[in-house]
Amino acid sequence: MITYKDSGVNIEEGYRSVKLMKEHTAKTMQPYVLNSIGSFAGMVEIPEGYKRPVLVSGTDGVGTKLEIAFRMKKYDTVGIDCVAMCVNDILCHGAKPLFFLDYISCGKLEAEVAADLVKGIAEGCIQANCSLIGGETAEMPGFYPEGEYDLAGFAVGIVDKDKIVDGSNIKDGDILIGLASSGLHSNGYSLVRKIIPQLDITFNGDAIGKTLLTPTKIYVKPVLELLKYFNIKGMAHITGGGFIENIPRMFKDKFTAEINSSSYPLPDIFKYINSLGVDINHMYNTFNMGIGFVLCVSPQDSDEIIKALVSMGEHAYKLGTVYAGGEGVCIK
Repeated sequence: MITYKDSGVNIEEGYRSVKLMKEHTAKTMQPYVLNSIGSFAGMVEIPEGYKRPVLVSGTDGVGTKLEIAFRMKKYDTVGIDCVAMCVNDILCHGAKPLFFLDYISCGKLEAEVAADLVKGIAEGCIQANCSLIGGETAEMPGFYPEGEYDLAGFAVGIVDKDKIVDGSNIKDGDILIGLASSGLHSNGYSLVRKIIPQLDITFNGDAIGKTLLTPTKIYVKPVLELLKYFNIKGMAHITGGGFIENIPRMFKDKFTAEINSSSYPLPDIFKYINSLGVDINHMYNTFNMGIGFVLCVSPQDSDEIIKALVSMGEHAYKLGTVYAGGEGVCIK
């Protein structure tokens, strides 16, 4: 008798992975979630306190950073990256993340590996103060090589309509504040893997592979706290495309963002990549260069906002200035 397992799909391993995942997802549940993992769909009610609630959504994946995780056999941090890439995006419009769903696909399911991936996703949800309400784990033999996984997800958040941050109030002379990144985050890894093929090279006293797996920083809690007390006019998550592509995404009108590259310390990993022959200007169009999130604020508020961020344990810098006219980003 031929069974599904003969084709490469192990249903029992799938059941076991779900059982292992449940202990992680349970830690993320907020009061507005109406059911637990295992139903056909996750159900969430709109929390109280919103007058004209708007749902804000975003989706993303981890990308080729996953290949570093495969080679290092460390799977419990890339889930944080997956959550961060989504929640930091919806945060740019002032939205509080409500819930997250993930999608994991692989050639051959290993319950412990899948559970480690979900452990990281759950940790990311805890950092973002949102709930992991469901997902999908797909075993696809012959489509993915054994030992490799793909990981993506999406987040849904909420904001009152009159509190949406959309860049419409940005003016000439406004200040850009940069929040430090935790490293490369989850962009530019196709280039990184090409120029750093060996993960056991010593870097700052440890294998460079560990540095490359440093999870993406989640900015939700400090930024939502700022929004309670300050007028934040625009925000940008510095992902693929670096400063050059992402900072202008917060502008509705034609502005030039002038960035002072000496206003903050460049992390060692970016100096190292530059030393391997990658042009610094290209790097500003590829990596976050040590700044993972950018705020646009009025000049009179900038010092107080930086002070507030520092008091919350963030490293924040007066990154540059917005000027009317022109387009794009000028790095000085």
